[in-house]
Amino acid sequence: MSEQEFTVEDLKRILLEGAGADEGVDLDGDILDTDFEELGYESLALLETGGRIEREYGISLDDDVFTDHRTPRALVAAVNALLKDTVTA
Repeated sequence: MSEQEFTVEDLKRILLEGAGADEGVDLDGDILDTDFEELGYESLALLETGGRIEREYGISLDDDVFTDHRTPRALVAAVNALLKDTVTA
């Protein structure tokens, strides 16, 4: 089985598909270290995003994944760690 990788581009696509984008936010800019709340994504939008990631990548995210990983960079790293664990399991 080949190893999947979750990228910031994947995250941007899923965020846009699930919740759209706040008018004042440019997801094409440097958002890696910007808090999701500052990007205009609150709990309901992040819940939808988490569900889409789980379905698309076949993983299960902890309930507190977005409180523990508040930026795109941190979330991408967490998802990739889960993906790596599922490949080696």
